[in-house]
Amino acid sequence: MSWLYSVALGVFFIGLAPAVLAQMLLRGKYRRGIPERFGAVAPWEGAQTPIWLHAVSVGEVMAAVPLARALRARRPEIPLLVSTTTETGRAVAEQRLPASRFVFFPLDFGWAVRRALGRLRPRLVLLTETELWPNFLSTCAVRGIPVVVINGRLSPRSFPRYRLVRWWFGRVLRNVRLFCMQSSQDAERIVALGAPADRVRVTGNLKYDFPSFDEAVDVAALRRSLGLPAGRRLVVAGSTHRGEEDAMLEAFRLAANSRPDLCLLVAPRHPERLEEVERLVARAGLPCVRRSRAEAQPLEKGGVILLDTLGELARLYAAASVVFIGGSLISHGGQNILEPAAHGRPVIHGPHMANFAEMRDRFRDAGAAIQVEDAAGLLRALEALLDDSPEAERMGKAGRGIVAAHRGATERTADLVDALL
Repeated sequence: MSWLYSVALGVFFIGLAPAVLAQMLLRGKYRRGIPERFGAVAPWEGAQTPIWLHAVSVGEVMAAVPLARALRARRPEIPLLVSTTTETGRAVAEQRLPASRFVFFPLDFGWAVRRALGRLRPRLVLLTETELWPNFLSTCAVRGIPVVVINGRLSPRSFPRYRLVRWWFGRVLRNVRLFCMQSSQDAERIVALGAPADRVRVTGNLKYDFPSFDEAVDVAALRRSLGLPAGRRLVVAGSTHRGEEDAMLEAFRLAANSRPDLCLLVAPRHPERLEEVERLVARAGLPCVRRSRAEAQPLEKGGVILLDTLGELARLYAAASVVFIGGSLISHGGQNILEPAAHGRPVIHGPHMANFAEMRDRFRDAGAAIQVEDAAGLLRALEALLDDSPEAERMGKAGRGIVAAHRGATERTADLVDALL
């Protein structure tokens, strides 16, 4: 079956190649690290071989940072190798985990994987969430390299697709030494797919342990850096996707008509869309300034700040009065609620939160978030929270309480990984 998977992967890659080339030429995506993606990495130097931590993009990197720091504190003599799939993820990893080596994760062709593993010689591999690449896992098993899945999850949406190939996927999962799953439901699903039950542990969600929860944020200084005068209220639309900015801009424009103290910060999930979103703001007739120039160019009333910096959104939520979570008004599956909640900010999200279903339910049951169905609902929820400060404050406190109550996954995961080392 592995040969059939490799053939299918090759066909898929060939079919995808024109789109990838177009993205490279038009937007500059994927140009960096092309040799590394095919396993052509520089050989690892030094007597101590590394722990290899793989995190796909920004969200996974941010979740894994506390664990990486905990392992480094416990085992300072062991170097850390960090891989990502996206360029934005790598930029954040380089910023948050200095004194590490960084590479792009190899495409799952057997020859590319063998080349990368042969040159990097990891003693242990940590894969975040559902990064279960068959050729990578089988090659690690052949070479005796233990693999641990950290912050593992299987969403209700993806589980049926995996179950269709359970007869084969179960063999793939047996190449993993340990599964550290986010919840009991995730653990049950991975066992149902064929993971050995004695290798599965429920450790919790690493995202509850992100660093900004414990970092004191100087909100006044943060507001000054955004060019916000005293008394100006900020709405933040975080990690938005195509199809959501128009709805957010219209809701904001209508809300700001009777609330002249409002301004909006939009943070597109994909930075390559900045110019596209900037055009949407202009078309909506709203003043706009990029975050990198905001301090030197104070924002007009009813204006929009466009986030063009990396790794800063989690901290910027602290300056918000209300937060909208992107990826949820379209069929994407939602984005992380925890970062604004950790700062005690009330959260609005759309109906599509399948990627964070357990978290969504927890916040809904505690009255810590508002779910809206469409753009009209977004406007109603936004106006309600802006006009009812006690309710907004209650929601924010409830969300922060949820974050505080579910921390600890980092230490539980670190204990299990440390035992393998």
